[in-house]
Amino acid sequence: MGTTSITDAQLVHKAKGGDQSAFEELMRRYARRVWTLSYRLLRNREDAEDVTQETFLSALEHLKDLRDEDRFGPWLAQIASRLSLRLLDHRRRSPTQSLEGLTSEVHDDENGGPIPHPEFIAEWRDDPETLLLRKETRDLVEEALNSLPEKYRAVFLLRDVEGLSVKETAQALNISETNVKVRLLRARLQLREKLTRLFGDEATRRMPHHHHDADPNLGGF
Repeated sequence: MGTTSITDAQLVHKAKGGDQSAFEELMRRYARRVWTLSYRLLRNREDAEDVTQETFLSALEHLKDLRDEDRFGPWLAQIASRLSLRLLDHRRRSPTQSLEGLTSEVHDDENGGPIPHPEFIAEWRDDPETLLLRKETRDLVEEALNSLPEKYRAVFLLRDVEGLSVKETAQALNISETNVKVRLLRARLQLREKLTRLFGDEATRRMPHHHHDADPNLGGF
C-alpha cells in the first residue's frame, strides 16, 4: 500500500507511536500548503519559510495533544497562523502599528454599524471556473485578496481557504466566534466587489438593493 492511500489520521497515529517516516510524509503533504498560508499572511518569502519550519517543529512537539487525528490539516493551519501573526506583531510593533485590531475584540466588527453593501454589481464576463484557469486571472485574484485589510484577510484564509471551523478560527486569532462571522462576511463582500470590478460586464451593471440588516452567516460568493 503506497503512502498516498494512507489517510492523515493513520499517519498521525503512526507518528504518535514514534514512526518518523509517517511524520515526514505528513510534512511532504502539507509543506506547500503551510508555506502558502504563511506567505499570504506575511507577504515575505523568507519569513514564510521560517514559519513553515517552526510550524512543523511545533506540530511534532505537540502531536500527542492532537485529539482529532482527522483534523491534522486545520490544526497545522492554526499553528501557522498563530506563528505568522506573532511574527507580524514583532515586525510591526510600534505605537501606531500593532496587530491589536487583528487579534482582539473590536467594536466596529461585533457591535458596529451595518454591513456595507457593494456599489458595483454586475454579471461576470466569464464563469469563475474559467477565469481561475488563467494564470493572469489567478494573479489578479491574489492581488484582490492581498488588498483586503489584514484582519479580514486572515479570517477569509482560515475559514474559506483552509477550511477551519468558526470555533477553530476564533481560537487561532483570539477573537470571538461572532467576530469571525462578521469579519468573514465583510471579507467576502469586499472581495466579491473587487473581483466584480475586474471581471464584471459593465453592460449588466445594476444598482445595489440596500437592506436594513445583513446576515453574518451569509455563505460564500
